[in-house]
Amino acid sequence: MQVNQLPLSAVNQFSKLFLDFISKADSLKPFYGQYPDMAGFGEQLALKKFDSQKRAVLVDVLEKQYTNLATKPDLSILRQENTFTVTTGHQLNIFTGPLYVVYKLITTINLAKKLKEAYPAYNFVPVYWMASEDHDFAEINHFSLFGKKYQWETSQTGAVGRMNPAELETIIAEMTDCPEVFKKAYLNSETLADAARCYVNELFGEQGLVCIDADDRALKTLFTPVIKDDLLNHTAFNLVTKTSEAIEDLGYKTQISPREINFFYLADGVRERIVKEDGLYKVLNTDLQFSEEALLTLLENEPEHFSPNVVLRPLYEEVILPNLAYIGGPSEVPYWLQLKAIFDFHETAFPILMPRNFALYINKPSAKKMEKLGLSVEELFLDEITLKKEFVAKNSHNSLSLADEAAQIQVIYDAILAKAIQIDKTLEGAVKGDQQKMLNTLEHLEKRLKKAEERNQETEVTQLLGVKHKLFPGGTPQERVENFLNFFVNNPAFLEQIGEAFDPLNFTFNVLIEA
Repeated sequence: MQVNQLPLSAVNQFSKLFLDFISKADSLKPFYGQYPDMAGFGEQLALKKFDSQKRAVLVDVLEKQYTNLATKPDLSILRQENTFTVTTGHQLNIFTGPLYVVYKLITTINLAKKLKEAYPAYNFVPVYWMASEDHDFAEINHFSLFGKKYQWETSQTGAVGRMNPAELETIIAEMTDCPEVFKKAYLNSETLADAARCYVNELFGEQGLVCIDADDRALKTLFTPVIKDDLLNHTAFNLVTKTSEAIEDLGYKTQISPREINFFYLADGVRERIVKEDGLYKVLNTDLQFSEEALLTLLENEPEHFSPNVVLRPLYEEVILPNLAYIGGPSEVPYWLQLKAIFDFHETAFPILMPRNFALYINKPSAKKMEKLGLSVEELFLDEITLKKEFVAKNSHNSLSLADEAAQIQVIYDAILAKAIQIDKTLEGAVKGDQQKMLNTLEHLEKRLKKAEERNQETEVTQLLGVKHKLFPGGTPQERVENFLNFFVNNPAFLEQIGEAFDPLNFTFNVLIEA
């Protein structure tokens, strides 16, 4: 595989806030702790404190969650005080969802390996935080394979991780060649969370990746002080609002907005916001309501009913894991920058924020077409109009620019204007107006020349746009649309090749060309 690396700023896919963070902009340093490099990890190892009691709870929960899997990563290593985690998280997209979900997992695995090489006295476990409590089913119920969209229809509601995936048998039957790993996962698991753990373990378990489902009473118990503070004092709302304003004052757009209460009420089939109205705590879209005393009693006895939103889920991760870093996408890293003050308030080390690896995978047929067209990897990231314009100009045997002619007209009209002013100064406007008309005419003629040349190259332009549409389906980056099975089915070494190509500490865009 040929690997080309482009600066992230060159691919027109990322926000200024994200790019400035990667570039170590001084103005953003107050919003995070250590920078994601090896020196930063050395500092983070000294900062992260995680007691043995929490380790015991964590391992007990994981062992219970892995009970039904024949093979599993070494979970016991997490009991050791010299073991730390590096974590990525994502929703439970069916069949892994878009490519970038797999890219996040591989980045995290590679980071753990790289850290072990740099700090051999410690152990590093890559973790996949399964967003099992998320209730946005529409975001996870579909995937695209070989140009066809598959979609899961269900009447189930609430946290997606608790849903029964048996209905996916219909999709499996539609697929021409569904890998056994997914059949096994979806048809033999009672919940979507169990199914995701099953197939992720099959694909990456041998590399030490551990899946955690934080929808668990024992883990929520560790988080009860934060839940109580949010319910009563709204600390997160105040701190994140202040931080968000500071980031916006620097000219950036922020990603998330805190609420006074940043928790949902969670039960089978239900995940709804908790709000405080008229002295009572109410669960939206239900008849449930609690006095303060009753809600605190519920928290003490059944903390599993409280589910954090995007504002406090990151802190939950850091409270229950011996974690050093969070690996996220171009939207995740920016919103974590809004949250550091909450970590400081609760005396929890803020993790190192790391971008995942980004990639465009070009298979052999597309690579051959690019070579035939003389299309560079850099040109792929141009918008369609610019790409087509530059391609036509580059491949034309004729000059399509009338810039020289326009310059000559400028000289002529400068001379006419000089004569006119000597005779009558009021003629200046008429001369300049006539000059502008002539320049407008030239501009129109130049466009017609380019259109004519474009027609002359119609076959090549059609091929050019075909490559562009193939690699950017619907105008969207490949990694956000295509499923990894598009490549894995015909190339079983695909995941291994991606793992070899990705360097977690190299913040560039990878263009991977199949040899």
